[in-house]
Formats: sequence, C-alpha cells, structure tokens
Amino acid sequence: MDSRIKRVRYKVQRHQGNVGDRPGTIVIPDGALKPHISMFSYNETELVTSEGKDIKVILNQFKKCDNHTHWIKVNGLGDPALIEEIGTYLNINPLVLEDIANTHQRPKFDEYDTYAFCTSRMVRFNKEDELVNNQFSAILKDNLIISFEEDYEEYFEAVKARLKAGKGAIRTAGPSYMCYALTDTIIDNYFMLLALIGDKLDAIEDKVYTSADKSIMFNSQQIKRTLIIIRRASWPERDKINDMIRSESPLITSEVKLFLRDAYDHCIQAMDLIENYKEVTSSIIDLYLSMVSNRMNEIMKVLTIISVIFIPLTFIAGIYGMNFARQDDKGHVIPDNMPELYWQHGYVYAIVLMFAIAIFQVFVFWKKGWFNKL
Repeated sequence: MDSRIKRVRYKVQRHQGNVGDRPGTIVIPDGALKPHISMFSYNETELVTSEGKDIKVILNQFKKCDNHTHWIKVNGLGDPALIEEIGTYLNINPLVLEDIANTHQRPKFDEYDTYAFCTSRMVRFNKEDELVNNQFSAILKDNLIISFEEDYEEYFEAVKARLKAGKGAIRTAGPSYMCYALTDTIIDNYFMLLALIGDKLDAIEDKVYTSADKSIMFNSQQIKRTLIIIRRASWPERDKINDMIRSESPLITSEVKLFLRDAYDHCIQAMDLIENYKEVTSSIIDLYLSMVSNRMNEIMKVLTIISVIFIPLTFIAGIYGMNFARQDDKGHVIPDNMPELYWQHGYVYAIVLMFAIAIFQVFVFWKKGWFNKL
C-alpha cells in the first residue's frame, strides 16, 4: 500500500434560497446536474428497464408494467420542473419536494398518509481525493420507490446486480425491501470509507516511529475532520433506521423490519469504528507533540551541558582578560593587581586548568547519566 497521504480536500456546498421563502419552494443548488432517469420494473419472473430524461419514461413504463414493483432512480437535481411533475403525479407534499432539492438534510424518516419519505448521506472520496458528502432521498409508496441522487456516480451497482440476478427477496419483498437494500448499501460504503481511513492511520502511525515530521499532525487533523463528517452522517442514520423499525406504517413490512435491525447493528458498528478512529487520531497527534517536546528537551539538554562546561572556562578567561597592570608607568608595583600576569608559562597553566575543569565536568555529567540517549 502507498504510505503517502494525499491532502484531503472538502467539497463545499452552500445553502440555497433566500431568507423568508415560502415553504415548499424548490430551489435548485448551483451547479446541479441535469436529471437522468433509470427505471426498473420487476416482479418474481421479470425485470424491465428503461432510461430517459423526462417523466415520459416513467409514465410509459407504468402503462407497460402494471403488475410490477417499480424503482425509479433519478440522478441529478438540475430540473425543478421534473421534480414538480413527479410530485404532482404522485401527489407528494411540496415540503417533501423542497427537502429533495435542499441537499443539506440530515438522515430522517417521515411518514405521510399514503407514502413515506427518507433521506441519507452518501460520503465518499472522489478521484481527486476530495471528500464528497451528497444527499440521497427516497419516496416510498405501495408499489414503487423513487430515489434522488445529486450526481451520476453509481453507488448502487451491487443492488442492480442483485435485481438482475433475481435471487433472494429483492424481487418479491416489495419496495420497502428495496429501500432497506439502498440504505444498507449506503452504510456498507461507510465501512469501505472507514477501512480506507484505517489504512491511512496505520501509515501515519508507522511514520511516527520511523520518520516523524509535521505532516503527521496535518494529515491526522484532516482525517479527524473526515471522521467528524462521517459521524454527522451515521449518527442520525441510526435514528432514521430506528424510526423505520418502530414505524406502524403498512409500507414497512414485518419481514423488512428484521433486515432493518441488521442494518441498525451495522450502523452501530460503524459509529463505534468512527469513535475508535477518532481516539487513535487524537492519540497520534498527542504522541507527535510529545515527541516534538521530548526532542526539544534533548536539544536543550545538549545546549545546557555545553553552557555549563564553558561557564567556568569563560569565568577564568574573563578574569585574566581584564588586563589590570602589575606596575604603574613609573615602575612601582601596584598592590593587589594580578601577579599571575607575569608568571612564566602562565598561558599554559591557564589552558591546562581550563582543560582539567572541562574534563572533570564531563566526567561528573557522565557519572550522573546526562549523556544517555543524547
């Protein structure tokens, strides 16, 4: 595995609309992609698919497949007219349509008279190593589920493969099972993302012990921020699934509730991993700062030893460098002035004395263990 850690960039999304807008107003985000509709109509024996860019593809397939369960998959929210047409055709509350277009919803599950509405957060790294946090929305009715995604990225290839294979309960358990399958896939993607983060943390931790530098702190902080974003997505996802399990709506069957309990457990596991990785990240940052502090202490220790050795030497050199004369200009001896200035070999004596003092200090420091692990 490549141990290098790329810089994580975060895709910034701004809230759209104006303060005081009428409730139910559909405001499309800046840069929203034009919708692409994929429709899957299925029963126990048949799967019919079609694609298009307007509501006609939905209406035509409804006519051809009147005894099927339908999954309508809309990628891109760049056409408010299409969202309004779908809402009018399915008799959806305008507040729900507003929540679909406003892509800053937290995961939730809302029940209405004839349908239910849920949202989730899909968090992933794109090809540019940018963290993308997109919204997934779904409307659940008697024989259909219609999902909305912000981009064209394929998140649910595994679900489509299971649908084409026709095995298991995905073709027979109704639209609520499809809602569970999509939700469970989103949670599974959390585990894939956390596995990638775990590998990055292992690489950072290895670097701490081999070639620590300040990039460790920067990369750890970026990962910590990523974990916070995933936590903000997974924490309400748990509450959403719990609301679906406790729902008395006939749209959520008792069979599907058993699967939802399994998804609930997966969500709890993801949250535990997030908390564990956050602790590891904080520990790595603390460890690096401690290592920097210890390294600084070792440097100060070396400088202190050098200073202590040279302090008495500087003291001796300073005394004999004051140059007080032994005799005045008339040749008279001045009392209490340095007689050593006129000693023969005085320079040699001073050098030997200073060298002996230095050797003695080094010996004392060595006996005290000050030179250990410098």
